[in-house]
Amino acid sequence: MHLNPYGGDAVNLAADLANRRPATAEELADRCEAAGLVLEHPVTPQDVDRVHAVLDAWEKVVDADDEHERAELVNRMLAGSAAYPRLTDHAGSGWHLHYRDDQRSLGAVLFALISVGTALHLVGRGMHRLRRCAVAECATVFADTSRTGRQRYCSQRCANRDAVRRHRAGRAAESTTEGTVGGTTEGAVLREPVRVPLDRHAQDRRESGQLSRGLGRTVRR
Repeated sequence: MHLNPYGGDAVNLAADLANRRPATAEELADRCEAAGLVLEHPVTPQDVDRVHAVLDAWEKVVDADDEHERAELVNRMLAGSAAYPRLTDHAGSGWHLHYRDDQRSLGAVLFALISVGTALHLVGRGMHRLRRCAVAECATVFADTSRTGRQRYCSQRCANRDAVRRHRAGRAAESTTEGTVGGTTEGAVLREPVRVPLDRHAQDRRESGQLSRGLGRTVRR
């Protein structure tokens, strides 16, 4: 695997292994080879255990609350991996930087590769570009390699699911608001008695009639 300046290959491999942890040495070997990693030695169950421990530490980096905590956790991984860069023409694939000795086991190789790759990814693209999916019930980890650096979902499927959920929540809120208005405010207005003011002439006629009836009663007495 060639380590690019942004650590994209290594950090994506870490995310793949963390989201679906390998159960056997054979599975670990197959998935590393599929990611482009050349295996020089047989993979053992001890390598699987070592990789699980590395992923435990790496997921703490993913879930860090702020940049300073994230940087400190990555620095601990870098110190623990004891990796140093070497120029190599590994497997005849062209000269590149290699973060491993020739005789190191796969577990140790992945420790160094994931540590260095994560550090390069974060400083090259942004300290925030490593996270879990924004959908609450999805814990998938992903490295944000988008142009804008605003990726929030692990996949288009999760993005669509969250969009549908937000749309339904908005419609439900609108329905609740409309029901409240129709059941109280508008209803109260309709139940108010309607009083139409009399015009001046009608009021004068009304007052004259009342006066006449009053005088009639007085005369009869």
